[in-house]
Amino acid sequence: MTQLVAQSVEALPVRVLHGFLGRDGAIGLWAETDAPAAGGRRGGADSSGHPAAGGRRRGGHPFALSAAELPAGEARGPATLVLPSSSSGPLPSPQLGVAAGRRAEPRLRAWQVPAVTVPFVDDDLADEFGGRVAASVRWLAELCAFAADLVRRGRVLPAVLPEGPVARWRPVLTGFDEVHRADLLRRMPAACRSERARPGDVAGLPAADTLAAALHQLVDGLVRTRLAEAGIEIGTGWLAALTGEPEFTAAPALADELAERLAAWHADAASGAAVRLCFRLTHLADLEPATETHDSWLLEFLLQAVHEPSAQVTAADVWRDEYAPLRRWTRHPQERLLGGLGRAARLYPDLEAALRVPRPVDMVLDTEEAHRFLSHAAVLEEAGYGVLLPAWWRDRQGLGLSLEVRTRDPIAPVLRDETADLAHLADYRWGLAVGGQALTEAELADLARAKVPLVRLRGRWVWLDSARLDAGLRFLARGGGAITAGDALRTIRLLPPEELPLPVTATGGTGWIADLLAGELPRQLALLPAPPALVGALPPYQIRGFSWLAFMDGLGLGACLADDMGLGKTVQLLALLLHRRSGPALLICPLSVLGNWQREAARFAPSLRVRVLHGTERPAPGSLTGADIVLTTYATATRDAGDLAAIAWDRVVLDEAQHVKNSASATAKAVRRFPARTRIALTGTPVENRLAELWSILDFVNPGLLASPHTFRARFAVPIERFADEEAAARLRAATRPYLLRRVKSDPSILPDLPAKRAVRHLCGLTTEQATLYRAVLDEMDARLTESRDKWNKGIVLAAMTKLKQACVHPALLLGDGSPLPGRSGKLERIEEIVDGALASGESVLAFTQFARFGAMLTPHLAARFGAPVRYLHGGTPRRERDAMIAEFQADERPGVFVLSLKAGGTGINLTAANHVVHVDRWWNPATEAQATDRAFRIGQERDVRVHTLLCLGTLEERIDRLLADKGVLAERVVGNGEGWLTALSTTELGDLLRLAPEAIVD
Repeated sequence: MTQLVAQSVEALPVRVLHGFLGRDGAIGLWAETDAPAAGGRRGGADSSGHPAAGGRRRGGHPFALSAAELPAGEARGPATLVLPSSSSGPLPSPQLGVAAGRRAEPRLRAWQVPAVTVPFVDDDLADEFGGRVAASVRWLAELCAFAADLVRRGRVLPAVLPEGPVARWRPVLTGFDEVHRADLLRRMPAACRSERARPGDVAGLPAADTLAAALHQLVDGLVRTRLAEAGIEIGTGWLAALTGEPEFTAAPALADELAERLAAWHADAASGAAVRLCFRLTHLADLEPATETHDSWLLEFLLQAVHEPSAQVTAADVWRDEYAPLRRWTRHPQERLLGGLGRAARLYPDLEAALRVPRPVDMVLDTEEAHRFLSHAAVLEEAGYGVLLPAWWRDRQGLGLSLEVRTRDPIAPVLRDETADLAHLADYRWGLAVGGQALTEAELADLARAKVPLVRLRGRWVWLDSARLDAGLRFLARGGGAITAGDALRTIRLLPPEELPLPVTATGGTGWIADLLAGELPRQLALLPAPPALVGALPPYQIRGFSWLAFMDGLGLGACLADDMGLGKTVQLLALLLHRRSGPALLICPLSVLGNWQREAARFAPSLRVRVLHGTERPAPGSLTGADIVLTTYATATRDAGDLAAIAWDRVVLDEAQHVKNSASATAKAVRRFPARTRIALTGTPVENRLAELWSILDFVNPGLLASPHTFRARFAVPIERFADEEAAARLRAATRPYLLRRVKSDPSILPDLPAKRAVRHLCGLTTEQATLYRAVLDEMDARLTESRDKWNKGIVLAAMTKLKQACVHPALLLGDGSPLPGRSGKLERIEEIVDGALASGESVLAFTQFARFGAMLTPHLAARFGAPVRYLHGGTPRRERDAMIAEFQADERPGVFVLSLKAGGTGINLTAANHVVHVDRWWNPATEAQATDRAFRIGQERDVRVHTLLCLGTLEERIDRLLADKGVLAERVVGNGEGWLTALSTTELGDLLRLAPEAIVD
């Protein structure tokens, strides 16, 4: 393993470290600077007559030539690199940050670069340089890490090269390793193969051959280093050459025969690795339910196809030569089985007992032995073996505390909210819980007697951490006592007091305090009648929501009403304000729904005194204290924060509370300053992208409820978002349940009040023009990634995604040239078909697009095409015009089209006059699309709603649609939906996401 490093003469202001692969597999590094090298060689020539690297020249830049400025290494001769150049010198790399000032297109020229050798490229080596690091060096570090991983996992075999002869170690690439190698090859920066291929040529090395040579060099050197560190020396001759000097002496015929046999061994290993040994652990009671033995487990041996894991053959069938499902992958299944068991026994010594049997098929284990196997499962999987384990082991449930509360008041349900307060006393008792289920006394006794962390509870096996179990059992010895409702709520916070050894994961008992802790209060609470001053009737689910709000309001606790969009959060809040007029309420909402709040208050609660604080001529906040409701916008509340904070509000309400999802924003900081007896948040999407948004909303509602942002992230956001930790998600649900009420439209108690919703995905083709633009964007992205310092710059990728989506919508959107729309887009044709069919049936259409510029193009086109009223709402529409436009659309008896930009028209407005919703372009976040759909699919809609989602076949849109089903599950585990999946995709996933499939083009 050698690496070439160029040298500079002196320390220079800006330096960039670059890398390349040599013809012999060496890994090279060289450096450049933005200042001329003092005393350096200038203007020399290489063997082909090209100028040698030197000081600054007009339009070029010098190479850095000081070995002291680079990682220490052994001097070696210069390398000849082929670099983009102008007539006056090599061009500076993008990482240098120096404008090349060229006028003509650059061309490749050869340059001599002095070099030294270093042992390895990793992050530490790059840090030693002390300057900027190019993408080529980071890629080389990734290649070295890949080689080290192959050696660590033993994915190597010996080989003999005929010249010499020479003994070498070679990598064995199969399955995922081959995929990793192909990914490295695809992402290889051009700079990594910049060494001149042949004297006199101006061309770099072939990428595949260069990568193979480098990987072989790295693996051979790493194996020798590991063997030397372990003090291992093997025999004489060829064997000795595998640990010492690689050259050895042997007769040519013997060397050729040895090389052929080793090559066959390598080929057999590569092909045979398509089949692997697999272990399956099952409890005997699961195989034979009538069996009373609870201490016996069966560890079966199988062979499994690596690329088709469902293709499996048991060891018993292997010994009977019945291995048809694997016949196309291996001809020697018995050898694979025994060889795999022999190697696995080094990692899990208990397997040696199976090797003493002539034809091993399985092993019977007791519970202690089964636990020992489970403890080795991860090691076996990492070594490449298949491991099939019970589902409960993959989804282990953690141990926590349970809190049982019994209200001393004999009246269990709360008849009226005045019967409850936070000082109310209740009896409590601690217990232990597994998976959120409290354990009985008998089960606790079984746990105390258990000698192995594996315990069977309620018909299933669970694994319990012995230290946590001991701490929990010691804590239970404290017994119970009396507790107030307020203390009980504080105890089940997701960061429990320090004296609790485990988090509280389960609550139970009787009475309103137990119901509140368990989140069952909305169902158990005695319902209040609708206020007499409320105009109109409330459906049962709205009565429950209003009663819950009134109960929380009476306790002085903040509440988050997180009903789905369109389920009437507005009227439930108005009912609360009519129920108890205890002072002025400040209601903060987006500008887009300010008029809607005025209209809804006038319609449902005309007796409430409503004042608006908005506009340049708005009254002074201090003059509004006589109102029941003061309506203002988030922007105004932020500007007038000082004045509003000086008023003692009875309630502060946030509508569309996701506007404060960023707790560090000026708006979120401002609304937290406003004093209030209680606070309420209304939102249909408490989680859009990240759990930090839920923290921000609930911390406004009840400050300090979820601890600090740092603690919340460490204990909940990271485990849930990154590792899908169900135990953490359960604890978060338990901690937020008392303060958050969420109902969804799929709830059976709500569904009868809504019409049906039918979703249709339309796969549209690309025109030739669209496909050409799509490929051009991909080519531009690849070029920018090649120049980027980062090995995978997701900023570049995400910017390219936006352009790709524009190309899918229409060429005129991407080009921005004002060109005509007809005949150039597959999506436009489908939009016209949908609108034509809807208008012919006397039905109206909502068309949402995230690109406001395309909405402005689409509106006149549809108006001219169909002669129907077409309205357009976007972020720049004034409030009065916006309100008038919505009212006209709702009142218009003629079928029409309403085009809306997704952000401006996706929330807070009622557009039930339409029953067709078209999503022109696919948004990253399904929750955002759902909000837009809910403009039509909401209370008041009398017809079935059809939702049309347009996707371009074979493009990123179709793949995003598939990915969302797998990735967008965050909020459903807690309270809602998410899009954090996008930036968490791997390099391979992002590459597959963007590529253009052949079936995309339709003309």
